[in-house]
Amino acid sequence: MPLVIEHVLDIDAPPAVVWEVLTDLARYREWNPFVIGCRSTLVPGEPIDLLVKLRAKPQNQREWMIENVAGKRFAYRMKPFPLGALSSRRSHDLEELRDGRTRYRSHMQLSGWLMPLVRALLGTNLERGFSEMSAAVRARSEQLASARGRAAR
Repeated sequence: MPLVIEHVLDIDAPPAVVWEVLTDLARYREWNPFVIGCRSTLVPGEPIDLLVKLRAKPQNQREWMIENVAGKRFAYRMKPFPLGALSSRRSHDLEELRDGRTRYRSHMQLSGWLMPLVRALLGTNLERGFSEMSAAVRARSEQLASARGRAAR
């Protein structure tokens, strides 16, 4: 059974603002407590280089873009380990709500026979990191929307 970490949050900001927050990778260091650095073209097939704070010392991680639907979703994965040892998929999905707000879904899935070891070593830190990042996406998006004249509900 894979390790799945998913957070679904309703954000008081339009999807365009949330998308801007998620795709303005150069600014991650300003607001993101988990992925403190990120570089990519966001083009499927090309790399996404992340600086992730899983422990005291941040770690560089290279993954590969697999999907980008402008304004709606982007996804990436690590290069699978040989013999099915470990694979991952990470996605950010946006859904426009009727009142102009956004439903944000952060999803990470880790599979393979090494997954139980990764869960034992890093599971708590992964849960914390993805939770903090999702909350920060909400806070940053609502801050930008408010600063641009859209009153918080």
